[in-house]
Amino acid sequence: MSRRSKPAKRVPLADPVYNSVDVSKFINRVMRRGKKSLAERIFYATLEKIKERTNENPIEVFQKAMTNATPLLEVKARRIGGSTYQVPIEVKADRGFALASSWIIASAKKRGGKSFVEKLTNEILDASNGQGASCKKREDTHKMAEANKAFAHYRY
Repeated sequence: MSRRSKPAKRVPLADPVYNSVDVSKFINRVMRRGKKSLAERIFYATLEKIKERTNENPIEVFQKAMTNATPLLEVKARRIGGSTYQVPIEVKADRGFALASSWIIASAKKRGGKSFVEKLTNEILDASNGQGASCKKREDTHKMAEANKAFAHYRY
């Protein structure tokens, strides 16, 4: 195991429109092949559609969706004495945000619809209401952690 110190966390700059680091992180997750301007266009169009449909602040809807999709527990495989146990561990805030954003994007891609903007809009609205595939993924993760609670003493 490396004895070097851990590198400093790099936080991306806040996005210019909403001045939010979370939005900037989410845009970076949406981005493919380095096309950031396209990812920004997609995400800002999604927020405009959310504003049209709900007449609420789209950033609050987005934050609520991220909160509803963020897991608190997950399982990690740990090998002890020749057998592998699924050990439940708590999820740190950064990892939780990363998991939630990747789940929302992945479930939006699997949805039916015309454009990715439409799919992402529907997924964020569903996640903010506590529904949708990303919230189901969170519930499944929590159920898995609950089922393996007996192995919590192997936590590291």
